[in-house]
Amino acid sequence: MADFRASLTDAAPPAGLEPPLAALWWAAKGDWDRAHKIVQDEGDADAAWVHAYLHRVEGDLGNAGYWYRQAGQPVAKDSLEAEWERIVSALLGSGKA
Repeated sequence: MADFRASLTDAAPPAGLEPPLAALWWAAKGDWDRAHKIVQDEGDADAAWVHAYLHRVEGDLGNAGYWYRQAGQPVAKDSLEAEWERIVSALLGSGKA
């Protein structure tokens, strides 16, 4: 997690990141559109989870709810920052760096 967070000072995400992590990287940099484009056509549960998070950031809770269901995740109730960290930790823990 520390290495991933430290990479946010770079101009581009680390090479080889899976799409969900790359999207979270761009989201942390404030580029919602780029993050959304990365995950919107991905079909796995991890991408759906990130997609849900992005719609929560956007304030579109109805759309976020749909994507949480697709991801098999409960609707987040904690802060956006806490959710971002939780998703990054889960994805890094699953070897998807």
